[in-house]
Amino acid sequence: MKILLIGEYSNVHWTLAQGLRQLGHHVTVISNGDFWKDYPRDIDVARTPGKIGGITLMTKLYTLLPRLRGYDIVQLINPIFFELKAERLFWFYDYLRKHNKKVFLGGFGMDWYWVHTCTYDKPLRYSDFNFGSEVRTDPEAVRFQQEWFGTEKERLNKYIANDCDGIITGLYEYWVCYHPAFPEKTTYIPFPIQMPESFSAERTNKSKVVLFIGINRERSAYKGTDIMLRAAQDLHTKYAHCMELNIAESIPFAKYQQMMEGSDAILDQLYAYTPSMNPLLAMSKGIICIGGGEPENYEIIHETELRPIINVGPTYESVYQGLEELIQHPERIPELKKQSVEYVRKHHDYIKVAKQYIDFWTK
Repeated sequence: MKILLIGEYSNVHWTLAQGLRQLGHHVTVISNGDFWKDYPRDIDVARTPGKIGGITLMTKLYTLLPRLRGYDIVQLINPIFFELKAERLFWFYDYLRKHNKKVFLGGFGMDWYWVHTCTYDKPLRYSDFNFGSEVRTDPEAVRFQQEWFGTEKERLNKYIANDCDGIITGLYEYWVCYHPAFPEKTTYIPFPIQMPESFSAERTNKSKVVLFIGINRERSAYKGTDIMLRAAQDLHTKYAHCMELNIAESIPFAKYQQMMEGSDAILDQLYAYTPSMNPLLAMSKGIICIGGGEPENYEIIHETELRPIINVGPTYESVYQGLEELIQHPERIPELKKQSVEYVRKHHDYIKVAKQYIDFWTK
C-alpha cells in the first residue's frame, strides 16, 4: 500500500513507518520533527517563528499538494497536523479527504476529546486535567482548556473525528476518551518501538543505582516531572554514595537517547496510566520505567504476568517511596530489566504494531 503519515509525536510516525516499510509498503512521513526534538522525517514542514513563518509554511504546503494525493491511507497525528491555525486546516483536511482513499485520525495527545473528557467526565482517577473530582488549575492545564474549548480547534477536532474513517489511540488514557464517543471506529494500538539488536541485564555501574529523567522545561509542572525531579534530588542527597542522577533538559532526540544509555531506571510522566514512547524506548534497552503502570495499562493489552513498571501515584510521597525501595533493593534491578525488554518485545515491537495498523486500516 501507499501510506502517508502526517505530523509527529515522540517518534511515533517515523517508527511506525520503519515497520510498515519492513512489510513492503511505500511510506512517506511529513512533519516538523515535533519541534525541537527533531525526529526524522521524509518531508520537513517545520515553521519558522512569526507571521512570515506562517506565510512561508502555507506557500510550501501549497507547492507540496501534488505529493499529498493518491495514497491508500493517510493518517494524521493530531487535528492540528500542520503548524497552522485551526481555521486554515479545514481546507487541507478536505483536500486530503478528497484526493486519497482513506483518512485516519491519531488519538495520541493534546486534543479536544482528551481535554474535555478529563476536565468534565473524569473517567481517570488522575490525569493532566484532574485529580479525582478536582479539576487542575495549574497555568498550563488552564491554557490548554482555553485553547480547545469553544474555539476553532474544538470545531476542527470534532469535524475530523466525525468524518474520518477511523481513530487510533496509542495509550489507554486516550482510548477511554475517544471510545465512548466513537465506539464503532475507535481502536487502541500500542505505540511502536524498534528493538535494539542486543540487550544485557548487567548493570553498567554496580556500585550505584543510575537514574535518568528527561525534562521538557515548558511542560514540567503539567506532566509532573517537577515533582519527580524533586523526589529524585532529595533521595540523591540522602543516598549520594549509592545513587547517580542524570538530567536531560529539552534536548534533541538523538542526544536524549545517548544520555539515557547505561541507566537503571527512567522517571517519566507522573500523571500517566501507561508508558509512552520515551519510557517504552528506555524499557526496550533494559531501563526500568518509574511512572505509569496502572492496572488498566496491563488490562488493555491482556498482560497477566509481566509487571516491569514501578507504578507511582501522582504525589511526591509515592515517587519518593517507589524510588527509595529500588535504591535500597538493587537486587531487584536485573529481573525488572529483563521484564522491561520482554514487555516491549511482546506488545510494542514495531513490525508487530505495523501489522495491527494494516489490519485496522484495511478493515
